[in-house]
Amino acid sequence: MRRVIVIVLDSVGMGELPDAQLYGDVGSNTLGNIAEAVEGFKLPNLASLGLGNIDSIKGFQKSQHPLGCFGRMQERSKGKDTTTGHWEMSGIILDRPFPTYPDGFPKDIIQAFETAIGTKTLGNFAASGTEIIKMLGDQHVKTGCPIVYTSADSVFQIAAHEDIIPVEKLYDMCIIARDILKGEHAVGRVIARPFSGKSGEYKRTDRRRDFSLKPTGKTILDALYEKGYPVRAVGKIEDIFSGKGISDAIHTHNNMDGVDQTLQYMKDDFSGMIFTNLVDFDMLFGHRNDVKGYANALLEFDQRLPEIIQSLKEEDILIITADHGCDPTTPSTDHSREYVPLLVYGKKVQKGVNLGTRSTFADIAATIAAYFDIEETFSGSSFYSSLKA
Repeated sequence: MRRVIVIVLDSVGMGELPDAQLYGDVGSNTLGNIAEAVEGFKLPNLASLGLGNIDSIKGFQKSQHPLGCFGRMQERSKGKDTTTGHWEMSGIILDRPFPTYPDGFPKDIIQAFETAIGTKTLGNFAASGTEIIKMLGDQHVKTGCPIVYTSADSVFQIAAHEDIIPVEKLYDMCIIARDILKGEHAVGRVIARPFSGKSGEYKRTDRRRDFSLKPTGKTILDALYEKGYPVRAVGKIEDIFSGKGISDAIHTHNNMDGVDQTLQYMKDDFSGMIFTNLVDFDMLFGHRNDVKGYANALLEFDQRLPEIIQSLKEEDILIITADHGCDPTTPSTDHSREYVPLLVYGKKVQKGVNLGTRSTFADIAATIAAYFDIEETFSGSSFYSSLKA
């Protein structure tokens, strides 16, 4: 029985990439800058796997006897968003970034959307999700018009109070927008952003949904699924891949629910893949420049890591990584173009191997393919031979 468990710590980068200046991200180092900003910050369980042994990592001591293999990965695709990072891990490298709209969406797009949903919209500019409901929440409640906004990422976001536009209707609006946003306007994700509460106290709820493009090529998820291996998705993975290559999925309320659901899947006997995204690092703390909150979320995951390790079966391979950065210590609230950590552990995985700097996230897909004797390389180089004890 062979299984791979991939856990993506959403936005947990570890230092600027060589082309960071093209993205305005010089100086970004999500893990390193948090470690510097928070006195006494340590992640002992991640460190035991080799976190502090990764080349050029800042703020973490080396382990004399790391229990896992360790390295860092460089994104080859253009962009720094969630969809791009996850697709590259699965084997798809994009040669152009998804479109972004710092000045809002073109009038023809908004008009087509309003015609299709039968109502006017509010907003249509780039903004923080928490700030825009403060700004336009009362007007939305009064008029019933949904709030449309974007960010530095390739996203078309629709916010609505759950008592004004029921969540299922909001999801339907997102499906309509997804159908409109094609061709040159094919954004990476359309996102439903429901909120609740009263004036001055609006809060986003946990019933967010992402409506992504379908991957443009074959992924390692597809390859496993085609060969009859279950691919079980936790968190927003199903949304990121638009359900493609996924056998079953569960959406989660927060990071710890994501860990709980991953552990629940791990209890089952099956050969295949568990793919988990823990989004709170990014959504709740990175985008809000909440350094202390981000640090606490990392500590919380670190404390749960022994449970995950203890739940591994004999042949399991655990891969912990990230999809981009989102440094809460910088003035920007956007994603950052950073290296991401790579930690690999298993009962039969070699200990203390430095996997070096991987030239693409797609090395994960290539490694999983090698483990399951799938012939495709998925544009990456497998490090599976380095894992074998």
